[in-house]
Amino acid sequence: MTTYETLQSLNITLPPVAVPAAAYVPYVQTGNLVFLSGHLAKQDGKVWVGQFGKDISVEDGKLAARNVAIDLMGTLHAATGGDLSRVKRIVKLMSLVNSTGSFTEHHLVTNGASELIGQVFGAQVGAHARSAFGVAQIPLGACVEIEMIAELA
Repeated sequence: MTTYETLQSLNITLPPVAVPAAAYVPYVQTGNLVFLSGHLAKQDGKVWVGQFGKDISVEDGKLAARNVAIDLMGTLHAATGGDLSRVKRIVKLMSLVNSTGSFTEHHLVTNGASELIGQVFGAQVGAHARSAFGVAQIPLGACVEIEMIAELA
């Protein structure tokens, strides 16, 4: 099954690249690597606001991270010229989780993105290195922000 067939079977439609809200670009390619800027979690088209350990659950966080992964794949689709079959490897995800100082389950939140990326791209292409950090705040109060590095063929 191709990446696009997998997305279709999951009822996922890739969104267009979001217009940057500040002084940056959505992605930069150097050599065979493409670096995707951080994407904020969204719910119903709006920034998904919340802080883990205070007012958002880990399960909701996994869904928020999954939503970020969909947005990242939309940007990656644009970065590949509309051909995700050019993705040779998802190299790394870096996840920032808006959390209180006592929250320690950042990795579980980030699993929402990692699991979907693995499912869509498969074990060989989708398995990636990852970092998950707890931070005191994310722009616009978002609960999760994730960036991605991918290798293209």
